[in-house]
Amino acid sequence: MKNISATKLYALAFGIFLGLCLWKFGNPVILDHKIHPPATAADWLTAPWPTHWANWLLLPLAGWGALLVFRDKTPWPQSKWLWRLPLAWLGWQFISATQTVDTDLTHATLGQFAGCVAGYFLGALIFAREQLWRWLLPGLLAVFVFCLVRGVDQRVFEFPQNYQALVESERAGWTNYPPEAVAEMKRDHIIISTNGADVANPVILDKFKKGRVAGTLVYPNALAGIILLLWPAALVFTSGGTKAMKPMIRHAAIALVFFLGGAAFYWSGSKLGWLIGLAAAGMLLLRLDWPKRLKWATVAVVLVGGLSIFALRFHAYFAGGATSAGARLDYDRAAVHTTAAKPIFGTGPGTFQHPYAQIKPPEAEMARLTHNDYLEQFSDSGMAGGLAYGAWILLALTAAVKKLWRSGKTVYFAILTGLLGWFAQGLGEFGLYIPALAWPAFTLLGLLTGLKINEFDKKKPVDSIT
Repeated sequence: MKNISATKLYALAFGIFLGLCLWKFGNPVILDHKIHPPATAADWLTAPWPTHWANWLLLPLAGWGALLVFRDKTPWPQSKWLWRLPLAWLGWQFISATQTVDTDLTHATLGQFAGCVAGYFLGALIFAREQLWRWLLPGLLAVFVFCLVRGVDQRVFEFPQNYQALVESERAGWTNYPPEAVAEMKRDHIIISTNGADVANPVILDKFKKGRVAGTLVYPNALAGIILLLWPAALVFTSGGTKAMKPMIRHAAIALVFFLGGAAFYWSGSKLGWLIGLAAAGMLLLRLDWPKRLKWATVAVVLVGGLSIFALRFHAYFAGGATSAGARLDYDRAAVHTTAAKPIFGTGPGTFQHPYAQIKPPEAEMARLTHNDYLEQFSDSGMAGGLAYGAWILLALTAAVKKLWRSGKTVYFAILTGLLGWFAQGLGEFGLYIPALAWPAFTLLGLLTGLKINEFDKKKPVDSIT
């Protein structure tokens, strides 16, 4: 390949950009108007950035990638439907946007969807080449580990300290803080006024008390989503990248990534994520080149143990009526109702909150997104948008599974496992609308789409993660 160094540099730069997305753009794009630009040096480091900034950062990178594709005259590597469907889906989003009920929400969502498709095509046309994943993944996985550290820190240190500080400060009449700090906490709704008195927001207190962690992302289930997506690849990358190190250091690095991912995943408290994680673990075990009885016995132990922990941990949740699951069913019914009412154009990309506000039960909690990426496509952009998106994802994942199930390329199978988990979580979450989640996912999906696995790779046995 000509100028491979330039292509590697591009893969490295794009991986760092995806890492930046995970660090700073972990909120849904429809909340962009609620995110204040950083005002101080501390804000630049610790606070999220407005999500539309991600589009401006992506634009020159996408242009750079397009120049590389045209320079090398890269042909589309797979079925034509795997480029027609994403373009058809994105094109229909713009058509649906002409009938939107909220222009601002739709414009923000169109930028997000364009980023998804751009990442997908860059993955297929550039990053699938010559093991460029070795240059793409380091920047992304480095921030992923940082996100896990943030999650563990929240559980062990930050949340208990914040809970205690708020309780003590409320008792002291907030005299522990200067007036400007109190004003800022009121602005952020950490302090609210009740019956003429300033008190700590019960919602915030409950969050700190429960200790469900989110890392650098908007909320705990989003953290579970990024762990489902990247943890398998992080383990493989750490294992393979530390082979030259001393055994003690290598094993410590692998153990650290395993602990951070497992602890953050557990403390995220994601119920759907836990079940998907068990399925992913079973799939990985079945692929190992172990004796059949040992393999199935191990799968049985993992599933029984995992389901037992699930039952014990979430017993109180189900005994209390599983309110969040019931709420999601309300959202799903509303999405179906809206699709039936507006089957052609929907209500416009990113606008689910408007029809839901009109038809939701009076006692139901308000929702801005459907908590189901697939149904929201139907609700927001009609039958054409929903079918195009669903067909694209199903075809791409099916092609990747056929290509990689027997492949000896362990890192690719780890990426596939993460993608299957993340897209499965889309049945109960809204990761498609978060740059930190969706853009890495679609870039990796494109990478697998563009892979060419030869017959030797397909026949090579797999017995470890190295």
